[in-house]
Amino acid sequence: MVSEQKDFIVAIEFGSSKITGIAGQKKPDGSISVLAMVKEDSSSFIHKGYVFNIDKTAQCLQSIIKKLEAQLKTRIVQVFVGVGGQSLRSVRNTIGRDLPADSIITQEMVVELMDANWNLDYPEQKILDVAEQEYKIDSHLQMDPVGIRATRLEGNFLNILIRKTFFLNLNRCFEQAGIKVAEMYLAPLALANAVLTEAEKRSGCALVDIGADTTTVSVFWKNVLRHLAVIPLGSNNITKDIASLQMEESDAEQMKLKYASAYTENSEIDPALKYSIDIDRQVESQKFIEIVEGRMMEIIENVRYQLPDEYYDKLLGGIILTGGGSNMKNIERAITNSTRIDKVRVAKFVTMTINTSNEQLKNHNGMYNTLLGLLAKGDINCAGNGIDQQGNLFGDNKQDNAPVIPDRKPRQAYEKETGTIRTAEEEEKAAEIARQQKAEQERIEREKREAEEAEARRLKKENSRWNKFKRAFGKLADDITKEE
Repeated sequence: MVSEQKDFIVAIEFGSSKITGIAGQKKPDGSISVLAMVKEDSSSFIHKGYVFNIDKTAQCLQSIIKKLEAQLKTRIVQVFVGVGGQSLRSVRNTIGRDLPADSIITQEMVVELMDANWNLDYPEQKILDVAEQEYKIDSHLQMDPVGIRATRLEGNFLNILIRKTFFLNLNRCFEQAGIKVAEMYLAPLALANAVLTEAEKRSGCALVDIGADTTTVSVFWKNVLRHLAVIPLGSNNITKDIASLQMEESDAEQMKLKYASAYTENSEIDPALKYSIDIDRQVESQKFIEIVEGRMMEIIENVRYQLPDEYYDKLLGGIILTGGGSNMKNIERAITNSTRIDKVRVAKFVTMTINTSNEQLKNHNGMYNTLLGLLAKGDINCAGNGIDQQGNLFGDNKQDNAPVIPDRKPRQAYEKETGTIRTAEEEEKAAEIARQQKAEQERIEREKREAEEAEARRLKKENSRWNKFKRAFGKLADDITKEE
């Protein structure tokens, strides 16, 4: 029996040590039903979110898609992808223009500043996304400057950068795997949309995602992203430190999950207490506590360093923790002690309603919040043909019954929503259109220049000595004729 074609969204997340794919259906009431989820270890070819082996990554992606298709009994024709990893960072930039007296700011003036910012060149880095900050109109700050009279306009931008090689490698993986990318999203912003409340983003907050190998810090104020940084430290570093107590990393991970605490009062430490590694081995609890707290304090201090001074006192929404590392006991206390910010919340799950039978998702441990955030961002059907129970494609042509994917005109940078990234294919199309527009503009300018040069030659010819003599002689002849 062949299953009927479905409507569903497929999202892919590149984690620190694994790639995860998920498929889900969006319901009219805003809830999401998870239909399938597959994850595969990628630690041998992805490091801290950076792809360094394209072949193995492409094979892994193909495997995930095949496993999802087997569960869905439906072909997948495109996917949504989250972009994150250690190479992400934010840089502020300001571009200003002096205006004629009594000028009224137009949308074209704002777009000109945006284009100038997007055209900046960072060595070995690519502008992945831009978060508009306030615009300075003379001496005042405004979120929307259009329609205001001014003599100077300054645009303040937060540029999200990524290493060019990483972005190219990421796109090549999907090209090599033969998987169409419907849209790319900035993973930290997809996560923020999924776990933060509007009040938190408006009043000011810091979202701290403690992953396996990296910790991502995103600072918001007045609903605008103000800072983004990825710290190359995560909960795996704690596991490795525990393993230095003469044990396997698998045992160290279990010890961490069972005994680790981000903060322990001195009065609660028993020097005589020992934790069991296995039946035959034990480790001193005091030594264990020192190792865990030492590494956790290093992570927290790096987080504190990434909270910009100008927004530090404005974080009325506090610090929101998520990710697998946020499950550690007493982590809120450790964060407060280090940052002096009392308001700390652990976001163990997303704010939208998720219907699922998957036990890993039902645990609500924060590990899959980014993946669910990416799933929620998807807005185009990813389902193709149905597959029968023998795995055969239903229909003679793989594209039969597949959703119609519109040939979308490449968007200008300022036309897209913050957090949405232009894919390599879209950028290539945009670059081709830009080349055509440039060639057309050069043709128009060339024809105009040739016309001007022809007119100049004609005028020069008319004003030559011979022409002047002919005109003078003609006038003399006319005068003599009139006298006669």
